[in-house]
Amino acid sequence: MAPADDLLRNAHQSLPDGGLARKLSLAADEGRQLRVKLGLDPTAPDIHLGHTVVLQKLREFQDLGHRVVLIVGDYTARVGDPSGRSSTRPVLSGEDIDRNAETYQQQAFTILRDDPELLEVRRNGEWLNMPAADLFALARVATVAQILERDDFAKRFAAQQPISVLETMYPLLQGYDSVAIRSDVELGGTDQTFNLLLGRDVQRAYGQPEQVILTMPILPGVDGVEKMSKSLGNHIGVTESPDEQFGKTMRLPDAAMDTWFELLSIPDVPEDTSPRDRKRALARGVVARFYGDDAATAAEQRFEAVFVTHAVPDDVESFAFEPGDGGAVHLPALIASAFGRSRSDARRLLEQGGVKLDGEVVPASSIDLPPAELDGRVLQVGKRHFRRLVTDAA
Repeated sequence: MAPADDLLRNAHQSLPDGGLARKLSLAADEGRQLRVKLGLDPTAPDIHLGHTVVLQKLREFQDLGHRVVLIVGDYTARVGDPSGRSSTRPVLSGEDIDRNAETYQQQAFTILRDDPELLEVRRNGEWLNMPAADLFALARVATVAQILERDDFAKRFAAQQPISVLETMYPLLQGYDSVAIRSDVELGGTDQTFNLLLGRDVQRAYGQPEQVILTMPILPGVDGVEKMSKSLGNHIGVTESPDEQFGKTMRLPDAAMDTWFELLSIPDVPEDTSPRDRKRALARGVVARFYGDDAATAAEQRFEAVFVTHAVPDDVESFAFEPGDGGAVHLPALIASAFGRSRSDARRLLEQGGVKLDGEVVPASSIDLPPAELDGRVLQVGKRHFRRLVTDAA
């Protein structure tokens, strides 16, 4: 298979048609690496599986000897990407953005090769903190009508919802990133198509060869419907524990398994495999990607023990508690302390039968309990969270 065909595997679209093959051929003739760009705005502290779809494609370029330029959008994050938004994004503080940027960079290395010959990490604050005259020149590249052609802007404009002038600058700022690092290829999700194409216009305006764009499909979350997103609570973080990654993957609807196998590049199983076993293979593949085969096997065994045989795990963490002023233990307060939840959340779990002691549901009326009824027992919240209770005196 030709390199271009291999790189286009599981991609959604490459524009212009045939452009990637021409870029690869030209780079080979000139004896140089392609500069392959991806920009990530650090609007949250963690990378999830949805991000890894495009990061894995970047890794494929690295494996062919090309140089990946990962742009951490510390300045574009201050603007807020309007892609897919029906309202203006909330403003993050500079401190939050800088903290998230550090996390993004570290977590991206779980996929990318940290090789200075194959990886360049930049922050776009290096060039977007530009003089006003340079910003005015950039603003002249596109027209208001062109910017308002964006689907999300068009919908908001038709609905008379506010669009800030700053938001309309976002695609131009992202496009200028391509100028600053002289991008040959830019990757992104399908929701980034407008921004990526405008990047070609910006490069042309600055006298540079236009980049090829390669868009990747959007990975659905564990609900199997919506785009994977931390704000929707349907994500799997790349640094979550093996048990969390395995258990969350097992919640995926059967209908979404084909998409996950393909976009996450996890080897599929024979066609006659049952949906249950196929999903387990998918979950093992997710865990193995970040923790290795042994951790994946161990996570599956713990899942089997907890959800199939309903056994309590052997390695339950202990939690020391002490009675309240009246001598009893207030259960909502204990749950909040032991599992890092709010008391209102703990009361809701009790009302829904989501709290167990040694495998038995705790009645919602059992709010205050004697310490002797708790000491040495296993408190369980939800399906995967356990603490073995011990008194401070113990």
